[in-house]
Amino acid sequence: MGSVTTIRRDTVTLPAADPGPDNPLPALRPLDEVHRIDDRDRDDLPRDMARQVGYEPLRSLLPVPVRDGYDRGRAPRTTPALVIENDRLRATVLPGLGGRLVSLVHKPSDRELLYRNPVFQPANFALNGAWFSGGVEWNIGATGHTTLSCSPLHAARVPAPDGGEMLRLWEWERLRDLPFQVDLWLPDGSDFLYVGVRIRNPHERPVPTYWWSNIAVPEDCRVLAPAHEAFHFGYERRLRRVPVPEYDGVDRTYPPNSTHPADYFYDLPEGQRPWIAALDGGGHGLVQTSTGVLRGRKLFVWGSGRGGRRWQEWLTEPGTGGYCEIQAGLARTQLEHVRLDAESDVSWLEAYGPLSTPPDGEWSAALREAGERLEALLPRETVDAAHRAWKPYADAEPVEILAAGSGWGALEVLRAGWKLPGTPFAEADLGEAQEPWLHLLRAGSVPEPRRVRPPGCTLVAPHWRDMLETAPATPLAEYHLGVAQWHAGDRAQAVRSWERALELAPSQWPLLRCLAVADREHGHHERAADRYAEAFDDLCRERRDDGELWTAATAALGREAVEALLAVGRTTDARAVWERLRPVTRARGRFRLLEAALLLAEGRREEARAVFDTGFEVADLREGDEAIGRLWERLDGGPLPARHDFRMRPPTA
Repeated sequence: MGSVTTIRRDTVTLPAADPGPDNPLPALRPLDEVHRIDDRDRDDLPRDMARQVGYEPLRSLLPVPVRDGYDRGRAPRTTPALVIENDRLRATVLPGLGGRLVSLVHKPSDRELLYRNPVFQPANFALNGAWFSGGVEWNIGATGHTTLSCSPLHAARVPAPDGGEMLRLWEWERLRDLPFQVDLWLPDGSDFLYVGVRIRNPHERPVPTYWWSNIAVPEDCRVLAPAHEAFHFGYERRLRRVPVPEYDGVDRTYPPNSTHPADYFYDLPEGQRPWIAALDGGGHGLVQTSTGVLRGRKLFVWGSGRGGRRWQEWLTEPGTGGYCEIQAGLARTQLEHVRLDAESDVSWLEAYGPLSTPPDGEWSAALREAGERLEALLPRETVDAAHRAWKPYADAEPVEILAAGSGWGALEVLRAGWKLPGTPFAEADLGEAQEPWLHLLRAGSVPEPRRVRPPGCTLVAPHWRDMLETAPATPLAEYHLGVAQWHAGDRAQAVRSWERALELAPSQWPLLRCLAVADREHGHHERAADRYAEAFDDLCRERRDDGELWTAATAALGREAVEALLAVGRTTDARAVWERLRPVTRARGRFRLLEAALLLAEGRREEARAVFDTGFEVADLREGDEAIGRLWERLDGGPLPARHDFRMRPPTA
């Protein structure tokens, strides 16, 4: 008989970078998403996959802000943690960082089953920027890493099906406007952590949904999944079917054997029990299995090439060992979105635990032995029965609140009067960010700010857009309405709203910036440059202090302005913007790279080269971004220095 499962508060202390402020400018530009399929490959896909690849792909980050204020200066920081433990396993969760499961220790063998990152270092991999590697990430929203990667989730202690306790995590996913929950529990004496997941669609219309559980494990392993074919997707954006385990003469189920970063989406046969395992040379490691709804399984590798190794160092700590990811999702690939019908939900159960079985040798034999060993440890019917037992408890109300998330779910529940048993979005959760929208909901108007400051985030869902349409047409209301119209694809009307607001607005730079983005998107680059320059002038006159918010606004607008001015050859105007940026901003790696581009445009090649020689780190370098390499080619033409080589594509791609 196992000991009683416990849930307790704890802390985790790591060398950690400062996450910094959000970008205060609305994300009007098209989504910079690297996971897009080449149109040439669509005709060869299975019919259901082709349909889901084309089903409402995400085109905008709105209403979510970009998170690009972090740095790479790490110092010891303590983060609140929640630990769920029995006599066999100890699971550690960070509710303030997306509910990440950062550690899963098998106590009898004293083995860490996950890759546990020794640092907290945000990088530009989430859809909205800041993301960090390691552990198990709960990916909801749309293709890519969730916007909640570095955000707080609600957490509570709730009753479990076996009479013990569960740890519940929940939040409101804002890209698709969907509430979700993740319930973790350890039956007494169990070697497996159970994870029950539910996504609800309370709307009166179908909504696209997406889920992948991303599991980081040490890369020196062999990955087993019950498939003989996979869909390979690399950063050249081609999706093609390949054999498993061997492809191009190399066994790709050993992550170190691949040269370039790539995804392998395993094509599990219909009716096959879904599972995936990562086992070290001794045959020990982690297995993940689930009920059948979570049908997809994937291996992601960084590869052995210079770019992949550089990313490993960038995301972790040099010399601490690399990692790969094994993943499980609602569809066969991460390029797909699944339809969730109106006023319905989807749920499943996952199980994580230790597996010991010989990983090497002939593929079919290795799979057969691993599958039999898994079935002996945790029969498929046991997982299905645990899911059935959990479903009534998914509505159980929290016994004790352990952590607080955002107030956006509370605002939506107040607006619609929804009843969401088990996941309370309480009015007490409402905060400063929700105040203007609560006023719009209750009074029908957008309140004027109490002090001069950047305008804050805009809600863009159809119901909020309708409220903005009928609100008094103040400059601030017209600004928010234009952002919502832009998100809806009504760009001409958005421009008209911003232009109307500009006539009376005391603060013009937010509107001028929106109009500048519209000009760039429509090919009016000279006019965009004019508006960016005017917007930056207005911001510099208006900003009130050197605090975090104004510094973030100046940095964000200044960067866009310099780039727009350089694009039309106006180096003198670009230099004038650069000189008015805060010294702390100009010292950041992203702006050092921008400075090198400005110097080169001014004909000061040696000074631009000196920026590279001095060294810089672009903390928010985007996954797949090759801007550093392109600038280096213009400056030097020689081999790109290893410290700047983040290239993820094969050289011929």
